[in-house]
Amino acid sequence: MNSTNFPPNFIESLSGTPGFNEENFIKSHENNPAPTSIRVNPYKEIKVKNAQPVPWCKNGYYLNERPSFTFDPLFHAGCYYVQEASSMFIDTIIRQIKQKTENNPLNILDLCAAPGGKSTLLASAMSAEDLLVANEIIKTRVPVLGDNLTRWGLPNVIVTNNDAKDFGRLPGFFDVVLIDAPCSGSGMFRKDPDAMSEWSEANVNLCHQRQERILADAYPTLKEDGYLIYSTCSYSIEENEQILDWLCDTFALESIRIATNSEWGIVETQSEKHKAWGYRFYPDKVKGEGLFAACLVKRESSGQHSSHKTKFQKINTKEIAPLHIYINHPEDYHYFKVNDEWLVIPEQHRDSMLLLQQYLYIKKSGVRIGKLAGRELIPDHDLALSNIINKDTFTKTALNKDQAIAYLRRDNIIDLETAQKGWSLMEFEGHTLGWAKLLPNRINNYYPKELRIIASPQPSPKEKE
Repeated sequence: MNSTNFPPNFIESLSGTPGFNEENFIKSHENNPAPTSIRVNPYKEIKVKNAQPVPWCKNGYYLNERPSFTFDPLFHAGCYYVQEASSMFIDTIIRQIKQKTENNPLNILDLCAAPGGKSTLLASAMSAEDLLVANEIIKTRVPVLGDNLTRWGLPNVIVTNNDAKDFGRLPGFFDVVLIDAPCSGSGMFRKDPDAMSEWSEANVNLCHQRQERILADAYPTLKEDGYLIYSTCSYSIEENEQILDWLCDTFALESIRIATNSEWGIVETQSEKHKAWGYRFYPDKVKGEGLFAACLVKRESSGQHSSHKTKFQKINTKEIAPLHIYINHPEDYHYFKVNDEWLVIPEQHRDSMLLLQQYLYIKKSGVRIGKLAGRELIPDHDLALSNIINKDTFTKTALNKDQAIAYLRRDNIIDLETAQKGWSLMEFEGHTLGWAKLLPNRINNYYPKELRIIASPQPSPKEKE
């Protein structure tokens, strides 16, 4: 990349920005390729070879080279997420919040969640008592968010499709709100040079206004003494430190300093007026792309959300008894039906789900178990990838890599011999990919058609994960 490719006035606009070094910044875009990094799912642990840890993320790793993620069955099994390393700094913030709250149960909102990188990160840092609501405003981006959270496998997650203002109907409901705000995207120039064509000073100002609107709309849903995490992938002061000053001017928010290590290369900044703490990532200083992040705590009440509840349709305990054998610790879950399919969510989150249903458009709650045909379960893909499944109930079929790829493509699986019959978990290196039904003379592949691999078996090196 040549520095002349930067948009007009871009470099000049960063003059005086905390930590900005023009010469080194330009060189990092010209000479250093963007690193490849992944974050391992702690509930589906794998050994990561030839990798170095991301210092600010417990489960993050830099890879020495970029593999073909599409053709790695472990990716489809939800064993890891491909995520830009700087974005993983949210892990440091949420873990420090957990310490400050003495690990009390938290309701967490990821407001602008698709495609799910920060949602799966939050889920990894949560306890079973916490609840994550992953919201995406743009309807067409919700399916990929739901798919990524399904792969992660946790039951204490709800996916919604709402505008930020809709959360105002739930005053004081959330202990933590993460707003990874839409921004001008300058922090991604090295990784995605096409983003340069969309950058302009006018767009920075437009993003600033949009960020203020989203923050103002979401503010009431944060409870007193709750934490607001704000982040962008922009270098512009207008979208970062100026937003912090606006937040402190407009609301009862107090800046929180995050403990970091000077060896990490993160630039700690303070806003001009309120000296609010912020954390800047530059590609010439860290092994990662551009990021800004900050954390604030709310010092006033927004009132209390309504405790009015709509009653669940009463479920006969005999009706759900056949489901118990498929789930680990079945007594810990609330069972409910959507049409003719059974779902479960941890019992302690039942009332929260009921409240959310009154005010939000919910796309996914907990884990979808499947349909009962008599006493036989027709299992759902959600159950296969979840961490609550009782695998001992089912046959398991081990696949080699070629067979696993064929399964994920919904092709014929060659040289697969099994004497078992009925529903089987299809596994690669001990990790579940999905379901198949083993019959005397064939295998019925139940991997979801919308998730199947459709790319060429020999993908280009520039393939997007």
